[in-house]
Amino acid sequence: MLHKNLIGKSVLIVEDDPKIRNLVKIYLTREGYEVIEATNGLEAKEKIEEMDPCILILDLMLPGISGEEICRWVREEYKSMMPIIMLTAKVSEKDRIKGFKLGADDYVVKPFSPGELMVRIEAVLRRTASRCGKLSFIGFTIKPAKGEALINGEQLELTHFEFKLLHIFMQHPDQILSREQILSFIYENNEKAVSDRTIDVHIKNLREKIKDKTPKDYIQTVRGMGYKFVAL
Repeated sequence: MLHKNLIGKSVLIVEDDPKIRNLVKIYLTREGYEVIEATNGLEAKEKIEEMDPCILILDLMLPGISGEEICRWVREEYKSMMPIIMLTAKVSEKDRIKGFKLGADDYVVKPFSPGELMVRIEAVLRRTASRCGKLSFIGFTIKPAKGEALINGEQLELTHFEFKLLHIFMQHPDQILSREQILSFIYENNEKAVSDRTIDVHIKNLREKIKDKTPKDYIQTVRGMGYKFVAL
């Protein structure tokens, strides 16, 4: 079972073999990841620039632009530290060393176990957690570093407090959070700038802004306990 704090992480699979790509996609989707696909190097570049994935699963032997070239481009030209797992039939020590020198975070040799790949993805994401703060699932996308929140690609205009609330809810999907817990996530050292009840007003305003974009009530009140962001 995927750890809750990894739900919503977006994965770009760059693989020209449809059987391998679909197999990996099935396992990733089952674990709650948002899956993006590319079949060649050029498409991979476009998806990276457009979608800003949290981790890249990269086949090295691609038509046109090679996986090595994509890895080099990500690190040197695109200037991104997104985690990269190389997925390849190249098995020599020389190839592995080259992959790591190019900036790969892990190296998985074909044929591979899909289950092991999932474990490696999770391990790499945990190890590189500071590189990707973006969360994206059920139509919601939040980018803390850029201060952006979107629903189905449409910008949500939120106050600073509302943005923090949405971020907290998306970090804890399908979990009941009390007002005290929510405030403890927002304020450090137990310093509270608002009362427990004032938070209800902020959540009401956030709900209304979300409902302007989608009819479903994603933030639900759990009587006597707090609030829950329904992600399923």
